[in-house]
Amino acid sequence: MAFLIALSGHTGAQASPETISDVFDRVYRAVVVVRATERDVPSEPGEPGGSVSSFGSGVLISRDGRVLTAAHLVHAASEIRVQFWNGQHARARVLSSAPGADVSLVQAEEVPSDAPVAHLADSDRARIGDQVFIVGAPYGLTHTLTVGHVSGRQKPGPTVAGFVHAEFLQTDAAINQGNSGGPMFNMTGEVLGVVSHIISKSGGFEGLGFVVASNVARELLLERAAPWHGIDGVLLSGDLLKVFNLPEAGVLIQRVVENSFAARLGLRGGFVKATIGDRALIVGGDVVLRVQGVPVADGHRLREMLGRLKSGEQLTMTIVRQGQRRELSMTVP
Repeated sequence: MAFLIALSGHTGAQASPETISDVFDRVYRAVVVVRATERDVPSEPGEPGGSVSSFGSGVLISRDGRVLTAAHLVHAASEIRVQFWNGQHARARVLSSAPGADVSLVQAEEVPSDAPVAHLADSDRARIGDQVFIVGAPYGLTHTLTVGHVSGRQKPGPTVAGFVHAEFLQTDAAINQGNSGGPMFNMTGEVLGVVSHIISKSGGFEGLGFVVASNVARELLLERAAPWHGIDGVLLSGDLLKVFNLPEAGVLIQRVVENSFAARLGLRGGFVKATIGDRALIVGGDVVLRVQGVPVADGHRLREMLGRLKSGEQLTMTIVRQGQRRELSMTVP
């Protein structure tokens, strides 16, 4: 709980601590609704395609319109719109994205002149048992507050959700559909994390919610500015290599966002839905095997190499398209 110390004369009087309602009143207007539209593909060849819409939450962190949200919400979106607390809408685009950590940074084209911004906490200082609250739009109910505690800390590594590049804070504050991408605040009103996912056997919230730690979002999106390539991809390895007749692990390109770097490079996404084993995939698209000669399965080397690429340098990808191996290349913008 945060305390405000009032220094009046020599009395050393202490002001009443802020309640959750007080802190909520200070920060809720920085929380936004994020609506995303993705290109949909048919379940059967020859059927018409379309689009699918989804919504979640986000938090405004700069006066020029930068919004933190979940990568799974916007990373492959063809259109993004942000709705502010006053009902104002604005188009947005992805600036930076780290799908392996489920965080993205989007830029809203317009921002209300009196919009407040939220500040990121130092998530390393969070302790198990700290009280926290989440503000978001579960089932479209905007600026809904749920309260709980930090109930665990999950270090980077393979998780149930498959996000391997992030530290997650676990919480028992209720998380439902529409909360994704929204902020979890500490009791000083700083953003401690970005809502990512839940673990549930029933499909509803069972007290196991996970948010990407704010220090991860700061490092990946603000300090290192992880590039947005505009692809929705799935790593193929193990038994799937035989199914797809691949010589080595590769990334199956499911969707390519129009006008993105991947689209300009010439990558092609899938065109039909399929279920292989227990995996729901969009197949028919390119499979990326190597980037600059580095196998995509070597995630650490790949991230290091991509981080060193500079504007004006040549980028080359080795892909498999319709069973044929080929290379794509372009100049990094």
